[in-house]
Amino acid sequence: MTSSSYPESSLIRAPMSQRTLFNTVMTVLAFTCGILALLPLLAVLSYVIIQGFSSLSPSIFTELPPAPLRKGGGFGNAILGTLMMVGIGAFISIPFGVLAAIYLTEFSSGKIARVVRFATNILSGVPSIIAGVFAYGIVVLTLVKLNLGSYSAIGGGFALSILMLPIIVRTTDEALQLVPQDLRQASLGLGATKFQTVTQVVLPAALPAIVTGTTLAIARAAGETAPLLFTALFSQFWPNGLFKPTASLAVLVYNFAITPFKNLQSLAWAASLILVLMVLITSIIARWATRQKA
Repeated sequence: MTSSSYPESSLIRAPMSQRTLFNTVMTVLAFTCGILALLPLLAVLSYVIIQGFSSLSPSIFTELPPAPLRKGGGFGNAILGTLMMVGIGAFISIPFGVLAAIYLTEFSSGKIARVVRFATNILSGVPSIIAGVFAYGIVVLTLVKLNLGSYSAIGGGFALSILMLPIIVRTTDEALQLVPQDLRQASLGLGATKFQTVTQVVLPAALPAIVTGTTLAIARAAGETAPLLFTALFSQFWPNGLFKPTASLAVLVYNFAITPFKNLQSLAWAASLILVLMVLITSIIARWATRQKA
């Protein structure tokens, strides 16, 4: 039967049919929900920028925190301390996380992989304060027993590495699973070993997603406060060693925001803005690096 046998009007959907109306309503609803999901982010960013930008000055990067009621000062020590502890955490967690994910995806049996993935999911849901208490018992008290100090950048970096590890393992694991099996089979078919296939084929293909996951882990670690209160504490001075109390931006914001002194509160807003900008710049650099790699 040809199309000419059907009335022409039967091939045209009514402009206000139930399906059309339902599709329009759901599209508008999804768009509205997307806008509403962005509102908290935009509200937080705008408020931090407005409050923190007025307190920015070159001195905040080079000077130490001032005394109450004293104008000027900065938090250069907190910026340096944050970079130190996040760097220590990344140095510990990235190799372990990537290697663990490689084992799960490429070498482990199904049962072991399920158990490890389940444990990783549990670890990712552990409150950060629990990681701080654990690091306090493992690092801080051990340093006290060995007469090497107590609160330190090492302890803070160790606590942050615990929080970073499950994020790196999960994102790397998912990135490796997304690499097509055809690439692995082609590499093995050309005579490459399993190790060569993983290092020269699979990892380069998954590198953008791995870098993105690592960036997310670093961003979370940079903003943590509770673990550092238990491990690194705080210091009004420049870091002078890995086994000394060390300042950080997150703890500085916590300490200064609850004080009744206006000068310290303004520094807390400026530190909040710097912390947000550090996370943003890290994300931009990671995206640029992965795009250049691609």
